[in-house]
Amino acid sequence: MSWIRENKRSLIHDFCVRVLKSGPIPSHVAIIMDGNRRFARKNNFDRAVGHLRGFDKLAEALEWCWDLGITEVTIYAFSIENFKRSQEEVDCLMELMRKKFAQLMEEKELIEKYSVCFRVLGDWNRLPLDIQQMIAKSVAMTRNNNRAFLNICISYTSQDEICYAMRNLAEGVSLGIIDESDISESLFEKCLYTKKSAPPDLLIRTSGEVRLSDFLLWQSSYSVLSFVRVLWPEFSRWHLYSAVIFYQRNYNAVQKARTSMPTDQSQPDTDCHPVQKLSEQTAVNEPGAGKDCNRQELQAQRQERIGKFLLYLEQKDDDRIDRPLQSQDNRDDAAYNQQ
Repeated sequence: MSWIRENKRSLIHDFCVRVLKSGPIPSHVAIIMDGNRRFARKNNFDRAVGHLRGFDKLAEALEWCWDLGITEVTIYAFSIENFKRSQEEVDCLMELMRKKFAQLMEEKELIEKYSVCFRVLGDWNRLPLDIQQMIAKSVAMTRNNNRAFLNICISYTSQDEICYAMRNLAEGVSLGIIDESDISESLFEKCLYTKKSAPPDLLIRTSGEVRLSDFLLWQSSYSVLSFVRVLWPEFSRWHLYSAVIFYQRNYNAVQKARTSMPTDQSQPDTDCHPVQKLSEQTAVNEPGAGKDCNRQELQAQRQERIGKFLLYLEQKDDDRIDRPLQSQDNRDDAAYNQQ
């Protein structure tokens, strides 16, 4: 099945979409697609068939989300913990990834038509090199699309993502790009895999399990959580509509909680680097205009450091995409020279 479906809605589905759109619609939905293996056992299928049905359901779910005006979807496709499964099943999942990313690149015109941006979040280094190369090509091919966004979490756990962000911050400090005093919740969030996305408004988990399984733990603090009993390949349009209604029922309470959250995520002055604290204390002891001038200068220096650090992170992201592609180019050149 194609990544993007172009089916027309029935009259009843069109009516339901209109009714749902009269209330608040989540902009970003995250999905833990659980239950493929149980679906296969339930129907006496091979596990590979269960995972394939799970992908087919994803294509359907994306169509339903975009019909509702949900512009961003994040899916939990493959956890780092999944590497602990049998080698046979891991190999099966890797082969499914190869086929689906190859299909994605074949559907370039359709993806460009709908301007869908694909992002792959997680530790690519744990994946086979050829899959890293296919992911890099897919991400590079769609990086400028901006009408809809699909974030695919592969080789991902939230704990690993948080460690990744902490390593980025520690690296920035050790290289002298930022000071310890520059670190804040806001800057930390810009070091996560999900830095280009808003937190999910609605998080859905199928299969009846009531846990997040190390998925978007930092980002889902104010998400509405919908736990659905049905297995993922059996998930239907009606289950999505029901989850959206549940989101709408809880919308006001969540918005109230969000607005009560502190808006200033920067570090207080008392947490500044000792040298910076001394400079700011000097500014406090100076009269009027000099004090304000010094404080503004320190703030400007902090913003300059943070700006340089964010550019450094962007370059690292570009390198993460370019490295597998360069590796493939080098292999292609070597193969050509041997002919």
